[in-house]
Amino acid sequence: MISARLRHIVALFGGALCLSAQHPVTISVDVSSSGGAWKPAWTFFGYDEPNYTYAKNGRKLLAELAAASRAPVYIRAHNLLTSGNGIPALKWGSTNAYTERDGRPVYDWKILDRIFDTFHQLKLKPLVEIGFMPEALSTHSQPYQHTFPNGPIWTGWAYPPKDYGLWADLVYRWVRHEVDRYGAPEVDTWYWEVWNEPDIGYWQGTPEEYYKLYDYTADAVKRALPTARIGGPHSTGPASQKAGDFLRGFLNHVVNGRNFVTGKTGAPLDYIGFHAKGSPRMVDGHVQMGIRNQALNIDSGFRIVASFPELRDKPVIIGESDPEGCAACSARANPQNGYRNGPLYASYEAAVYRYTRDLAERHRVRLEGAVTWAFEFEDQPMFEGFRELATNGVDKPVLNVFRMLGRMGGEQAGAKSDGAVDLDTALSSGVRVKPDIDSMATRKESSAAILVWNYHDDDVDASASPVRVHISGLSTAGPCTLRHYRIDGEHSNSYAVWKRMGSPRFPTPSQLKELSAAGQLEMIESPRKVRVTAGTVDLQFKLPRQAVSLLELAW
Repeated sequence: MISARLRHIVALFGGALCLSAQHPVTISVDVSSSGGAWKPAWTFFGYDEPNYTYAKNGRKLLAELAAASRAPVYIRAHNLLTSGNGIPALKWGSTNAYTERDGRPVYDWKILDRIFDTFHQLKLKPLVEIGFMPEALSTHSQPYQHTFPNGPIWTGWAYPPKDYGLWADLVYRWVRHEVDRYGAPEVDTWYWEVWNEPDIGYWQGTPEEYYKLYDYTADAVKRALPTARIGGPHSTGPASQKAGDFLRGFLNHVVNGRNFVTGKTGAPLDYIGFHAKGSPRMVDGHVQMGIRNQALNIDSGFRIVASFPELRDKPVIIGESDPEGCAACSARANPQNGYRNGPLYASYEAAVYRYTRDLAERHRVRLEGAVTWAFEFEDQPMFEGFRELATNGVDKPVLNVFRMLGRMGGEQAGAKSDGAVDLDTALSSGVRVKPDIDSMATRKESSAAILVWNYHDDDVDASASPVRVHISGLSTAGPCTLRHYRIDGEHSNSYAVWKRMGSPRFPTPSQLKELSAAGQLEMIESPRKVRVTAGTVDLQFKLPRQAVSLLELAW
């Protein structure tokens, strides 16, 4: 039996050391071929703490997300109905939308309005998570607010309602309030969901009680706005038997079960949601990502959806699609989360997005969105290692991979790499031997965009890989203008600049200005002309490990 130490040596030789002798990777892109319209499923983001939405740095980041995409950007947040004073904490937020006085409901939309007004002003779309349970409605209200990370988080907000009719009335009034405030045509473009991860501690009830909650909630939403889009169950990774059984049981309920409100068969379902997470760990002093685990969860979820012929055409939203499961757990306390500050997070996102799209095509499901559960944390130390897109207003490298994706559009173009780790290998063993050097490409009438990444599960030093990109099918005889954007150890990387500064806990105003500039998407060279020969262009460059390039050609 091979030892763990020997496996590590093999991984190093198979990855880092052999790269110096590796033949160049060739990526072939045919911009004359069309794979259909490019659907940007990456334009979904989420976070636990809804009150960060209108905070200074929260609003700034939301504006950047809106600017990064030509397509609508959707925002999903926990705690939209949680009771409290609106002061956020890690994994906590509140709106106090529902209280009771003398046993009678009192509705207060002020904090919710601040949240949704911010979305509306920035032209963002909510994926409205209907939860959690207001204190006055909870069957086990005390204790109510948790004290994460100092104790369990499954407190009074996670329990079923004491009265499903009062819960449904709250939901109905909330939806009507949003329609009155923003208009039915706008709210028609939103998504609504019932709860979050009801297969684990987020729901302190039985599966049947969740089905009941879903039926009452969906009925209330549809009474308030018949054209509203509602879905669920947003359960956890279906590669585990328990979570897979929950997803399957829920889908069976909405197709074949007895509705708790109408008594009829089935329930409204406009989209299907489930979650998928990876599993990084520390191995011999370095971070080893677990992309296989995330891919397996996506594969299992799509397979379960496809097993219901009645639901095959329903959109699927992976409501949280991330390298692991706790955004508010810092790298200081959890060293395996050290991937979050540097370019590794960006290259992982590029690779897993390709696998997600390939899995949707394999199972013939309609992928609508994949939510990146990462935002920002106010008043936390710089680069503390939370899963976030920006730290104290400074953009992290991972945000730039979404800026790259946002520059792609039009139609999918054919792209094939002889350095790719194929989907079946990723599902069976991850990216543990050779790196995944792969690409996605799009085309428009007079431009093309090619995203190229060099990803490996093991975050160890490795030689840069020589890459040749052969682009054919160009409809011009004249030269093209090339713009080459890059995320790596030196480009689009505020974390590297911060470390060179000496990792200041409280950067000066001039340092913050420099860090903010370093957090933007950066070109590795000035735009230049490249010659087109018989409709083809050849580009050659070296791509470091855990780096991402975007090549834009315009003619």
